Amino acid sequence: MASLLALLSSALWGSADFFAGRMSKMRHPFAVLGFSQVIGLAVGLLIVVVSGDTAGRATGLDGYLLSGALAGLFGYIGLACLYEGLSTGRMGVVAPISSMSAVIPLIYAIVTGDKLSMIASMGIVIALIGVFCASGPELSNGLPIKPLLLALGAAAGFGMSLTFMSIGSQESALLTMVSMRGATFFVTISLALKFRTTGKFSRKDLPILIFIGAADFMANLLLGVATTKGLVSVAMVFGSLYPIATALLAFKFLNERLHKVQYVGIALAVTGVSLISAF
Repeated sequence: MASLLALLSSALWGSADFFAGRMSKMRHPFAVLGFSQVIGLAVGLLIVVVSGDTAGRATGLDGYLLSGALAGLFGYIGLACLYEGLSTGRMGVVAPISSMSAVIPLIYAIVTGDKLSMIASMGIVIALIGVFCASGPELSNGLPIKPLLLALGAAAGFGMSLTFMSIGSQESALLTMVSMRGATFFVTISLALKFRTTGKFSRKDLPILIFIGAADFMANLLLGVATTKGLVSVAMVFGSLYPIATALLAFKFLNERLHKVQYVGIALAVTGVSLISAF
């Protein structure tokens, strides 16, 4: 169950990133990010009201409130680094390195008690290498310093966000994700006031923005639930497969050609997931 939830999370994350990327070509990326975060908060609050799920400890270092807020803020930092890095035009440098964010919660999970068999450990390594390759790394053009540092910043931000998500989810996955969106809501409002704009979206943009926000929130929620149903390390690796979904959607709808290294990456990721699932 945990593996399936994490895989569904990857599919939703990858889909949200694909449509957010397309929307960001027409509107400012931070406007897309901010509006989608507000939509995510609305979706989360609606689920809380409908489900009546308010159980779980809110306060304390491992309560859902602080963990969720830190997850949201670190995630925002990661996205800021990612967007700034992508704006340099070196997507093949930034995207693959940032996709390795799962290494941080993976290390945390192992240090705090996750025990993996040798074969499952091999599967995790193979899957992570596959995700890196599936992101289309620029293997022959070197690693310029600025995109490299921004990529590492994005990976660190996302990794810390995932770690705090897993901590808060032990109390309440749903309320952790709502706390995340609550924190990013205040960041979004602050940025909107500073730049005096709400993105200038039109009515026809709303369906895509709603999908992006809802899909992103549900991806977080499913991954959070997955960490409570099985090993955190396995859930995080499965949840990190989202670049594959983004690449496949770009191939399907935008006719973007996949490079050979991406085909290899997808094959490696599937192999790694198969090994983890089998053992």
